[in-house]
Amino acid sequence: MSEFIYPNAALIAGVDEVGRGPLVGAVVTAAVILDPSQPIIGLADSKKLSEKRRLALYDEIKEKALSWSLGRAEPEEIDQLNILHATMLAMQRAVAGLHLTPDFVLIDGNRCPALAMPSQAVVKGDSLVREISAASIIAKVTRDREMAELDLLYPEYGFAQHKGYPTALHMEKLAQFGATAQHRRSFAPVRNVLMDADVAAVVTRTR
Repeated sequence: MSEFIYPNAALIAGVDEVGRGPLVGAVVTAAVILDPSQPIIGLADSKKLSEKRRLALYDEIKEKALSWSLGRAEPEEIDQLNILHATMLAMQRAVAGLHLTPDFVLIDGNRCPALAMPSQAVVKGDSLVREISAASIIAKVTRDREMAELDLLYPEYGFAQHKGYPTALHMEKLAQFGATAQHRRSFAPVRNVLMDADVAAVVTRTR
């Protein structure tokens, strides 16, 4: 991670999100301020880590970080605001939830939410910035666990397997069983299924 030049600041928070692409559930964000005196070995983009390694790092980050916080935007907020603005809102909530106020915030991606302190967007930040890597791990483990819980509620959809992303299996189950209350109605595959269901209902009523 030596390619990135850090800003001159004492308390730096890294922020990342998980769940922009799925058709179901919240978009989950995390903000993390690491402790320089307690380095964490092996931080990397959460998507590039094995689940076992990710879970071990998740526990270590929570134990060693100076501060960490989760933020989220629910499916209803995503449908109301659109996924980009909902993600920005979730990031604001994650930063606001830190019990220490950072001097500077590094955000994964190419844009920053409106924050009270200076911030910088870092493309591929989850691979370049330790704090963002830590945030990506916290956010991913949290959201994956939520998908496992949703899988218990709706076992027929396979949420634990595809995590809500529009895989062939998810699309097949969505067409077969319709949308749950946790599906994002503004996303085209879900919207199309709901429209098909409405059309079918109208046809049934007019027969």
